Amino acid sequence: MALFVSVGGTLSRETGKLIIIPTPLGNLGDVTTRTLQAFGLCDTMCCEDTRVTGKLLAALGIEKRLERLDEATVSRRAGEIVRRVLNGEVIGFASDAGMPGVSDPGQRLIDEARNQGAAVEVLPGGTAVATSYVASGFPTQTFYFGAFFPRKDGERKRVLEGLKQLDAALIFYESPQRIVSALGCIAEAFPLRRVAVCRELTKVHEEVYRDFAPAVRDEFALRAETGSIKGEIVIVIDAPTDEERNAAHDERANDAAVRAQELIAEGALSKKDIVKTLRTEFGISRNEAYELVIGQF
Repeated sequence: MALFVSVGGTLSRETGKLIIIPTPLGNLGDVTTRTLQAFGLCDTMCCEDTRVTGKLLAALGIEKRLERLDEATVSRRAGEIVRRVLNGEVIGFASDAGMPGVSDPGQRLIDEARNQGAAVEVLPGGTAVATSYVASGFPTQTFYFGAFFPRKDGERKRVLEGLKQLDAALIFYESPQRIVSALGCIAEAFPLRRVAVCRELTKVHEEVYRDFAPAVRDEFALRAETGSIKGEIVIVIDAPTDEERNAAHDERANDAAVRAQELIAEGALSKKDIVKTLRTEFGISRNEAYELVIGQF
């Protein structure tokens, strides 16, 4: 049996193991020494697309047996692959680009390995999420990653509404074919926020286009008319602005005032219970809710 143990940044063989192997986002120069070591030591490489990983290995001068493990096959094959690891095989997993396990089948493979008690080693590597977050330049301390942006407008609006009050940058993957409609929904939901469209990260034609949401929408709508939108895309939406927070607070306060009138007219609750209800429904402070109730009497 063979296991790779990381010692001083190198991999050594002792017994069976699943190795999660990051690959470059697009620039071959970003491949790490440990990734090269892991490719060489694995008995088998599982990957989303054998053609993509095969080209990468060929460019690196490495020959390895490849097995496809994508969204269509991971549920069926994960258990079998982990059993092979438990029997002593060293199996690597690589996604098409970047860090495996982030919006790809790798996460379910790792979950199965953990459930069965198989050894797992995760090598650190680049991810489009962190790279785009930094490249956007938005001065927020936290971010939310929503994976791929929903395809349908109704679902997009629901997702954005649910994240409206989150004090964080919002990050989504998107395709060139849907970027214009996605930006339209974002501009409608967050007209006062800045948006960065990060395209072809680490590649020759890398671009970070940043402006307020309506301007970004208009720019990419214009590009779509000439068919010039290509490459892998990450959308980064800045955190709420002070202006947006103030407007949202005023809207909640107005809605709470209307609700207070309704509850008082019904006469079923005490002042104390009405204050509690307003705080729960609208997220306003106790003092704000109390003033609204007292103001109605």
